[in-house]
This record gives sequence, C-alpha cells and structure tokens, in this order.
Amino acid sequence: MIVAKFGGTSVGDAAAIDRAARIVSERVPRQPLVVVSALGGATNALIAIAEQAASGQVILAMRGVEALRERHLQVASDLLGDDQDATDVAAEVAATFDELAALAEALFVLGHATPRSVDAIAAKGELVSSALVVAAFRKRGVPAVYVSPMDVMITGDQFGKAEPRTDRIAERASAVIRPLLAQGSVPVVGGFVGATEQGIITTLGRGGSDFSASLLGAALGAESIEIWTDVDGMLTADPRIVPDARLIERIRFDEASELASFGAKVLHPSTIAPAVRLGIPVSILNAKDPAGHGTLIAFDAPRRPVTAIAGKEGVTVVKVRSLRMLLAHGFLARIFEIFDRHRTSVDVVATSEISVSLTIDDARHLDTLMVDLLQLGDVSVERNRGIVALVGAGLGADSDAMARALAAMHGMRIHMLSLSASGINLTMLVDADQVAPAMRQLHAAFFPPGGDS
Repeated sequence: MIVAKFGGTSVGDAAAIDRAARIVSERVPRQPLVVVSALGGATNALIAIAEQAASGQVILAMRGVEALRERHLQVASDLLGDDQDATDVAAEVAATFDELAALAEALFVLGHATPRSVDAIAAKGELVSSALVVAAFRKRGVPAVYVSPMDVMITGDQFGKAEPRTDRIAERASAVIRPLLAQGSVPVVGGFVGATEQGIITTLGRGGSDFSASLLGAALGAESIEIWTDVDGMLTADPRIVPDARLIERIRFDEASELASFGAKVLHPSTIAPAVRLGIPVSILNAKDPAGHGTLIAFDAPRRPVTAIAGKEGVTVVKVRSLRMLLAHGFLARIFEIFDRHRTSVDVVATSEISVSLTIDDARHLDTLMVDLLQLGDVSVERNRGIVALVGAGLGADSDAMARALAAMHGMRIHMLSLSASGINLTMLVDADQVAPAMRQLHAAFFPPGGDS
C-alpha cells in the first residue's frame, strides 16, 4: 500500500479537491491511504480565533468562525451540488462550527487559552476537511471511508506538539486501517491531529500532517509515501530567493532532513524520520502537475558534494563565557541540560577553552534560559543573525567544495563556521540581512547557469 498526503494548498478549494480525487483514483490499485491537511490557511485562522476569544475580542473571534463556516459550506456546495450527500455534509460542517463557536465563547469567559484548548480548536480544520474530501471522493467514484485520527494517532499529552506513541499507532493502524485497505476501500484521515490514550485531542505541531503521513506509512509498512503540495519538489535553493533554483529529482534521506531543518519549507523536519527508519521512499509531487517528476527521497540517491543550499533568518546566538570551563569536565553537559529543561533546541555549537556559542531558532524561553545560564558564567546574546548552509552527502570529503564556499562568501562577515560531525553540511552564521545575498552567491558558485554543479 501507499500513503498519499495532500497539503493545505492541495485541498484548498473545490478545484484542488477535485484534482486530488483524480490523483487518488489512479492509485486505487496500489491501496492508497489518504492523509489530508486543513484547507489552506484554515489552521492559522483557527489559532487566531482562539487567541482573539481568550483576549476578550469575542466579536472578532465569532466573525472568524462565521467566515470559516461560509468558506467550508461553499466548498461543499461546489463539490457536491445539492443532493443528499451535500445536505449531510453541510449539516456536519454546520455542527462542527457550532461547536467551534461554543469553544470560543468558553475561552472568552475564561479569559485565557490553554495548550489543550488551542489544540481542540486547531484540530477542527483537519476534521472538517477530511469529511469534505471523503464526500467529494465518493461522488467521483473513489471508495473513500472516513477514519478519525483520534482512533489511530495515539500520542502523549504534550499539547501543541504531542509526542506520537509509535507502538500504539502501529496497533491501531493495523486494527482500524488495514481491514479497510484489504476490502478495497480508500481510508481518509486528517493529519496533524491525534489523541491521548484517554481520547483527549492533541496536535503534532505545525507541519504535522506530513508527520502523520510518515508515521502511518511506517506503521503500515507502506511501499512509498507521496507528499502532494503546490511546488514541483525540493529545489537547489528557495526559489523566492534564488530565482534560477533547480529541481532535485533524487535526494538522500539525510540531505532532505538537513535541508528541512535548515529552513527548506517544502518538508517538515520530522516528516521523514519514521520513513528513514524503515527505508520507505518519500516523493514530493505537485498536485497541479501530477505528471511532473517531483523529488524522490531515497537511500540510493547520488552522493554529491553540494546538493542544495538552505538559509534561515531569525537566529539568536547565546554565548557563555566562564573560566570554570578550563580543564573542567561536564561543563557542556550542564549547559545543554539547561537548554533541555527549557525545551529549547540548539542548532550550531562552537567552543573554545573558556567559552561556548550556541544558536537557537526559538527564543521564546530566552529570558528564563538566561537566568539559569548566568549561574555558570557571563552570558551575552546576539540577535538578528541568520544561517546559510551547504548540504551534500559528499561535502565532508571534498575540500575543494569547502574552499569554493568560502571564496563565494568573499566580503561577507561570517560569525561562526561549522562542518557537521557527519560532514553533510557546512553551516555559516551571518547577519540576518546577508542570508539572501549569501544564498545567491553560493548558488551561483555551485550551480552556475548552463553549467554542472
């Protein structure tokens, strides 16, 4: 069997859902499991409703509820016309948004939103979109069956970014989904959404629909996982920054993961982890051009010195300086324990005899981090930094590629430079406003127009 995941833009309106139905109908012989996101932009709107209601802006929140209700009802009408299926789906959509309005009113009364309540609201997007998709697929001859994500995607209770329980997911997928596949049905499940063992709704975090697809693919031993989106695949750079970026037709798992974690927007960083574990190929395909090549992520892709260039802004540098580091053991462990305690991931690390510099993307807990880090030594913070990274499985073994990279950065200040332990990425910390020009210069050096990389 295969997993076909359709992102928000690929189910964003009636035309997009109609395209998805045609794509899935061609895959029925391969026993597809379909994972769908919320309609494009719906999750952001739902989270805004929660925040507005909790902050006292209940009228604004209710307007948001009604706007989403009308949008979903219009999509249902466009897809289904006015037959009995349309009436049933419209009633289901209306009931969902009645419940959403009640949740918003409750947050207004409470005056604050908890992560659990935000999850309950954010999950509505996938729950209602999957119902629309099932009805549309059936009308177009695809034997679709709705599967509640709460029945299969079992997680812990870390609301907002729940930890999946892979053993339980495998058990539930085998019990709930495998029989449907065996009888020729096409199960449709909302991504991003899960539930605790007690049935309380959770979410997997932003980009979690891709993660859901990968988790379910791993649980069922899928032949392949297809991520249908609105771009042709993974490119050698972000085309919004580098207009002449090229399609990467085959890329290695480790390279794709690195690119995702360093800012490539096509793929959620956690998406491919379950697939990697079992060696399941992942394809990124354009739903608007189903005949296109797309990108295949697999173990047997070519090993190139530089496969792509990624970049991201909004990076913060934390520097800890202490004479106690000198000839001391366990000092770095204490630093990382503090970051772990404050749930803040560290990206790039550089050390000297008496100091350590670390970069973070998420600075929400920086103030409390500083309090604990000051117990270890002097702490300074540098904001408005950015990261540019060259990614290639053969990079570490190619000194010429690293020399070319540094030559391409001529005239730019590099605050930190790091070659990963695996040699797969060369990371350069620069000023945030230098990320885009650095990416363009590096791309020109490694992917010259009309030349070979």
